[in-house]
Amino acid sequence: MAKKEIGYNEAIREVEEILEKLNNEELDVDQLATKVKRAAELIGLCKEKLRKAEAEVAKVIQNETSE
Repeated sequence: MAKKEIGYNEAIREVEEILEKLNNEELDVDQLATKVKRAAELIGLCKEKLRKAEAEVAKVIQNETSE
C-alpha cells in the first residue's frame, strides 16, 4: 500500500510534538533515536516543500513581469 504524503502543516505539528517531548524529557532512551530520526526526515520534507513553493512563486512572478 502506498504511503500517504504528509503535508507541510502536519509535518511541522509532528516536529513540534517531538520537540515538546524532548524538552519535557518525556522520551526514554529507546525512543530518542527513532524520534530524532523522524524529526530530521520531517524537517527535510518541509525544506523540500518550501523550495518547491519558492520556485513556483518565482516562476509565476517571472511570467507576470515578462508579459
